[in-house]
Amino acid sequence: MQAVTIRGRTLQLPILQGGMGVGVSLGGLAGAVAACGGMGTISTAVAGFNEPDFDRDPNGANLRALEREIKKAKELAGGLGMVAINAMVATAQYADSIRTAIKAGVDAVVCGAGLAVDLPAIAGDADVALAPIVSSSRAAATLCKLWYKRFGVLPDFMVVEGPLAGGHLGFEEQDVKNGSAQCLETLVPAITEQLRPFEELAGRPIPLFAAGGVYTGEDAARLEQLGAAGVQLATRFIGTYECDASPAYKQAMLDAKPEDVRIVHSPVGMPGRALNSPLIQRLAAGETFPPKRCVNCLVPCKKTDTIYCIANALIEAVRGNWQEGLFFCGANVGRMTKLVHVRELMDELAAEWRKQTQ
Repeated sequence: MQAVTIRGRTLQLPILQGGMGVGVSLGGLAGAVAACGGMGTISTAVAGFNEPDFDRDPNGANLRALEREIKKAKELAGGLGMVAINAMVATAQYADSIRTAIKAGVDAVVCGAGLAVDLPAIAGDADVALAPIVSSSRAAATLCKLWYKRFGVLPDFMVVEGPLAGGHLGFEEQDVKNGSAQCLETLVPAITEQLRPFEELAGRPIPLFAAGGVYTGEDAARLEQLGAAGVQLATRFIGTYECDASPAYKQAMLDAKPEDVRIVHSPVGMPGRALNSPLIQRLAAGETFPPKRCVNCLVPCKKTDTIYCIANALIEAVRGNWQEGLFFCGANVGRMTKLVHVRELMDELAAEWRKQTQ
């Protein structure tokens, strides 16, 4: 395990905390991870759901909350690590969220749920690290080519997300269900190879972080041997005291067993991984829950015929409503049994990782 430098900033622990939308990863969690020398990530997705005027002005509430949470995370970090946002390309406030985050002083912008083709144009000449999330070597090469041709820049780092991740997945639903989607052990060396000519063009490394099913320091060491500079974890950080979700949300994750995990279809049009909550069971039985109101959070969502509102379901989940919530999770959620502090988790991962590389 080696420290990784990204746009002049150093991660002493090359561990990224993945962005978890609608209040799961906000300033508290992101700041705690950064303070340990890693990269903490605030999700921009419906960040203002708890603002008093969210019903009247969801767009304004989201941007106001995002700015506040970034400043909170930066203060908690105390100049250590990096604070990032995760901005989903599929969200309606994608560009506005990025501009707000840059103005608030965020260190990095990580984008997934679609190809971040125009990210450099949105960021402009801001001194901020830019990173796409990809799920194939083809997507990695395509984005690098497009960025270099159109803007003369290349990613500061990249995240490859495998099929064992939680939340929205960048694979065909059937491939995830039958296990034919490419695993990280295949993706990491393939993308590392694709990045080499672009690293030569940039005159610097383009660190690759592996995500999706990463649970231990041993996992990180194995992926490092395959070419990854570091790893990204999300679900494990739900099991921390500093996670911004409610205690009931965390307990649902701690109570989960491996057989409780399902592949679900999101209104975004992508497959996702979530707990088999009563909402998922009722949807599987054919029930529908047409939105009572729409905050216009996702561009691909067909608001007139969607069978449920994903924003509302995620809000109910983060508040701990087991009956009506959508509880996104990674494939290894069944391995979590107790809450720990972020510092404990980071120390554990680092110790396991170092042990494997000695």
